[in-house]
Amino acid sequence: MVNGLTSSELKDFLNEKSFQYNQKSFIESDPIQVPHVFTKKEDIEIASFLTSIIAWGQRKTIIRNSYKMMEILDNSPHDFILNSSEKEIEKLHIIHRTFNPIDFRYFVKTLKRIYLSHGGLENVFMPNNKEKNMHLSVHNFKNIFFKKNFPKRTTKHISDPLKGSACKRINMFLRWMVRSDKNGVDFGIWKQISPSILSCPLDIHSGNVARKLGLLSRSQNDHKAVLELDIKLRSLDIKDPVKYDFALFGLGVFEGF
Repeated sequence: MVNGLTSSELKDFLNEKSFQYNQKSFIESDPIQVPHVFTKKEDIEIASFLTSIIAWGQRKTIIRNSYKMMEILDNSPHDFILNSSEKEIEKLHIIHRTFNPIDFRYFVKTLKRIYLSHGGLENVFMPNNKEKNMHLSVHNFKNIFFKKNFPKRTTKHISDPLKGSACKRINMFLRWMVRSDKNGVDFGIWKQISPSILSCPLDIHSGNVARKLGLLSRSQNDHKAVLELDIKLRSLDIKDPVKYDFALFGLGVFEGF
């Protein structure tokens, strides 16, 4: 029993809160609104990826700068990235906290390589059939992303779970791409990856709420904490554990739980 709740009552509480926040109204104040502007699969995933990468700091600033990135890419990110010349890429300019023009230009160049050489972002995140989570896939993705001629400073913008990171932003991106339900917040456009192997985007808000609810004992928000939370959330819903991200985030951000 935690906070006066039995295991069954805790599950019911989290299911209720997940449903409460997993609504289209959630989109209005969340960075996920940026990719929701698009309808083409590749535009959605590129907008989602770039938005998630700068998703730290004030939400209003994240949203504003994400829209600015889309404007820089002519509000047609896939077409721009595929057809942009080296000269055009070198003129790109945006700053979001420590994400600067050097980083942005490298990201655009590398996304171009990924779409031309690997067939897109979905392919470079694909886990093998034996994987029980996406952690090795995220590690492999980072190796592909920083394969050659990369600025060392840019590597900090993509975390690696095998080096101890919680990988909050990449896990959020994967939730957006893979999860699918009738509520229409997450996109669910990647059909070959099961939502059952996703991990919760762990940050200060979701971590604090998870600890108060007895879902997490580890004090640090790191890879070990994600592994611990994976087990707890999958015990609540083995098919769709990261739906509880809505509950943990909503309780922390909107309710100050």
